[in-house]
Amino acid sequence: MSAENPITQTAIDSAVAAALASINAAADLAALKAARATSVGEQSQIAKLNALVKNLPNEFKASAGQLIGKARGELNAAFATREAELFVLAERAKLAAESVDVTSAAAPTRMGARHPLSLLQDQISDVFVGMGWEIAEGPEVESEWFNFDALNFDADHPARAMQDTFFVEPVESHLVLRTHTSPVQVRSMLERDIPIYVLCPGRVFRTDELDATHTPVFHQVEGLAIDKGLTMADLRGTLEHFARIMFGEGAQIRLRPSFFPFTEPSAELDVWHPGAKGGARWVEWGGCGMVNPNVLKAAGIDPEVYSGFAFGMGIERTLMFRNDVRDMHDMVESDVRFSEQFGVNL
Repeated sequence: MSAENPITQTAIDSAVAAALASINAAADLAALKAARATSVGEQSQIAKLNALVKNLPNEFKASAGQLIGKARGELNAAFATREAELFVLAERAKLAAESVDVTSAAAPTRMGARHPLSLLQDQISDVFVGMGWEIAEGPEVESEWFNFDALNFDADHPARAMQDTFFVEPVESHLVLRTHTSPVQVRSMLERDIPIYVLCPGRVFRTDELDATHTPVFHQVEGLAIDKGLTMADLRGTLEHFARIMFGEGAQIRLRPSFFPFTEPSAELDVWHPGAKGGARWVEWGGCGMVNPNVLKAAGIDPEVYSGFAFGMGIERTLMFRNDVRDMHDMVESDVRFSEQFGVNL
């Protein structure tokens, strides 16, 4: 090697050999990217030789530049070839990883299940639709007039108190989260022509603490019938039919005198549940009665011409003693294992 020209064929061959070894040793595209920096990057041997060209005597610069240019071309070609090879290998590996054995058994898929409260509400609705009734719905944020006044609740009735009812701020707006689905009955009387036979299922709100038997958000189903000549006998027959579908042919009902502002006479509804765990027994199910004449008048219906009956019960309560659910927490915690006990229904 001449003292005046350190860029000789031997020096170039040594730099190219080292760079080719690094490129060919790269096992994947990431390693190849790192190898390129060390083989042709600013700190590579080729780059260091190239930096010497400017200091060479003029008579050596042309030949040195040609040697370095040829070396760089060789390395770039080698890099492109290795990159193409590694890309093919990477694609093959990706396809192999994503391959599916169509002859193997399918992995089981957990489908989940509809919530039993939703299923029960649909089952109850089907019972009454089958009898020719209609399903009625209304808003959950309700006017005090629909929730209380039209249902014959006095201004000082305990149910209006803040400790029982969620009021929407400002209180002067006279809006509440409905405490029952009875406002839907009032709306139905105002909006529909008589005769009226409607079932009103839906979510209601009361200021209860969540425990094993109570929850501040729960579901009710209420029924309303308005027609000429309806009596307590019609109410009893309807409820007996409903109870036998819900609890079996051996189910019976009994009506105990009670008081509700919106019905007169009023009764507590008990059901004899023949399939109850621990043995058949009477269970309090809901409330019912003949629609109070004041409620009919509030809806513009003449109580001298028409009469009606109404009833209501909690869907959670129905599920609890129909299916032996012991704790209300199970219904609100969204554990799919609880819902799956009742079957996967779509």
